[in-house]
Amino acid sequence: METIAPLWLWLVFVGFVLAALFVDFVALNKQGAHVVGVKEALNWSLIWIGLSFVFNGLLWWAVKDTTGSTELANEKSLEFLTGYLIEKSLAVDNIFVFLLIFTYFAVPPTFQKRVLMIGIIGAIVLRTIMILVGGWLLSQFHWILYLFGAFLILTGIKMWWAAGKESDLEDNPALKLLRRIMPVSKEYDGEKFWTIENGKKIATPLLMVVALVGLTDVIFAVDSIPAIFAITKDPFIVLTSNVFAILGLRAMFFLLQAAASRFHLLNYGLAVILVFIGTKMMLIDIYKIPVAVSLGVVLSILAITMIWSSKTAPNT
Repeated sequence: METIAPLWLWLVFVGFVLAALFVDFVALNKQGAHVVGVKEALNWSLIWIGLSFVFNGLLWWAVKDTTGSTELANEKSLEFLTGYLIEKSLAVDNIFVFLLIFTYFAVPPTFQKRVLMIGIIGAIVLRTIMILVGGWLLSQFHWILYLFGAFLILTGIKMWWAAGKESDLEDNPALKLLRRIMPVSKEYDGEKFWTIENGKKIATPLLMVVALVGLTDVIFAVDSIPAIFAITKDPFIVLTSNVFAILGLRAMFFLLQAAASRFHLLNYGLAVILVFIGTKMMLIDIYKIPVAVSLGVVLSILAITMIWSSKTAPNT
């Protein structure tokens, strides 16, 4: 796997992620279990977005310093931005599933922040493995691009067909799997993952929720990671854009939780984005769609869908 990022930038990235998670955990422990309000979620969202742009600027400078090419630096910066936007967009669908899980298990609002925090750490670890493996496969077998492209197109079509329909968590294969292997108590025991029931140590519903959130994120990553590989084959850019989007996932969840009904048509836009990215992959050896064009298309689809959603949002 080839990457344009110098070693020191890899080290900066790893150090930043570890520092960010440490600060987040310190803040979490200091605040304790509490309900996250819209203002707090908005502030954290702006912080994560701002830090992502700062890192993108550092990436631009590193590429420019290493290669001496401003054009290449601009291209890699656009790749990061496009990948970040794609992951952020597809994370919206992920968040709606999280909302469904929390509602189904009646997770107290004061516990949701910790569940998402642990889920984010699991997502970073598992997605890193998936991206590195995916990058190696693409470097060895070019034809996998066509497989990924076809998969994204089919996923987009399926998402369009399923948009607007009520989701049923009982049909979730991850939930069925967990129920087979994990006996669960009927009641929560604070923020504990294990409790004693009839003299036996068993899982609480909170552990089930954390596991289900993690498994669901992996399932969604099967869509988002190939979509970013369609923009760039550089594993560093795929990884960093993905992780920076994930770091802001918790704050984004609480924002969308307060305004979920106003994005009722967003899945249609996400479906179109997946079909577009899949088509881009399928055409890679015939015509390479410029990164700037891809970014423009993704932004346009999101803007149109969100405006459309806000104008047709049901009255609540």
